[in-house]
Amino acid sequence: MPLTVAVVGEENMIKRVGGNPEVKKHLETLGFVPGGSVTVISKIAGNIIVNVKESRIAISKEMAQKIMI
Repeated sequence: MPLTVAVVGEENMIKRVGGNPEVKKHLETLGFVPGGSVTVISKIAGNIIVNVKESRIAISKEMAQKIMI
């Protein structure tokens, strides 16, 4: 399931990162790698704030759709 349906505050494991090669590379640079953990902190106005690799990152809903947990 995509990251957009994750429960706020629950830790999830990243299973797959989709999208074109540029998008995948960008997300991997931010720390979204298969096998890594991600926790949704909040969902605000179409953006999702997550904790990944001990960093807080805001990503758009479109980007979150490409991250499978």
